[in-house]
Amino acid sequence: MTSSRIILAIETSCDETAVAVVRDGREVLSNVIASQHDLHAEYRGVVPEIASRAHAERITPVLRKALADAGIRLTDVAAVGVGNRPGLIGSLLVGVASAKALAWALQIPVIGVDHVHAHLLAGLIGPGHSVPAPPRFPALGMVVSGGHTSLYVCSSTTSVTRIGATIDDAVGEAYDKVAALLGLPFPGGPNLDLLAQSGRVHPPGFPIARIAPDSLDFSFSGLKTAALYAFRGVPEDDRQRARREAQGRPEAPRLSAQDVAATFQDSAINALMLKLRRALDRHMDCRTLLVGGGVSANSRLRRELEDLRNRTGIDVRIPPLAYCLDNAAMIAALAHDQLAARGWTSDELSMSAVPTTAF
Repeated sequence: MTSSRIILAIETSCDETAVAVVRDGREVLSNVIASQHDLHAEYRGVVPEIASRAHAERITPVLRKALADAGIRLTDVAAVGVGNRPGLIGSLLVGVASAKALAWALQIPVIGVDHVHAHLLAGLIGPGHSVPAPPRFPALGMVVSGGHTSLYVCSSTTSVTRIGATIDDAVGEAYDKVAALLGLPFPGGPNLDLLAQSGRVHPPGFPIARIAPDSLDFSFSGLKTAALYAFRGVPEDDRQRARREAQGRPEAPRLSAQDVAATFQDSAINALMLKLRRALDRHMDCRTLLVGGGVSANSRLRRELEDLRNRTGIDVRIPPLAYCLDNAAMIAALAHDQLAARGWTSDELSMSAVPTTAF
């Protein structure tokens, strides 16, 4: 097997220990992910110290399995890619140290990539029999995850400009917090999506933050508050309660967990689609939409994006479910393209882990 374009990539930005082997930046030979959901379930969120220790324990077995699944040896690898930003610093350090050690031992290039940027390439990869056709550029990009909700204009796979982002919570974070409010198990987002399918959207729905008539930014903090009040009731002190009762006004009705989930999901996805339509109207030369991030696995969002494709003819690239969450295959795709763009020159071995994103 030729090793001229085989990338081994590592992703450890949060609580997924992932290693992938990808040929020519698009053909996924293996994609191994060790989840830590069981370790963090009792805390209803990721505990950084637990996550970093688990990465250190799991990185070698995951690496070995990725090589075995791909049917290659380390000597077949042409370069190593690693998600070196953004994320939990302790978790990132495990992946970055492992990638640099491999590159040094094999005397091959290593490159650090931004895993938020890499999410935009998740819809461009697949196994050998189903590698998607290359997209047309310029393209719009949307990353929707637990840590990020952003819109981009992409002039190529390696050149992106952010045009909108959340000013408070990411949409995935809002999902997880509302799921915790409703008593759903961790991870909250998928479980809220499932619960919403048995609920009814309560009119007129929860408020959507438009921010300004032309804004492409997002806000989800008010949506969380609306869900809280709908489920637990609107807080009032003794004076407010006495005034309401004197006026003969009943206490605001409380919604069931199913209806809160359905109403929250309806408003959250409508907020994403509202800003996406604004971006499409503003950037009419973009006939491709690249979508990535954990929330791209949401059933309602996927239906809305399919409807957008059918109505407008835009080429929507929604990742297969295997590539929606943090994974190393998307890291390999971006690492390949960035290395190719700069003549396969390596980052310095002094490359560091960075907790913030550049995109």
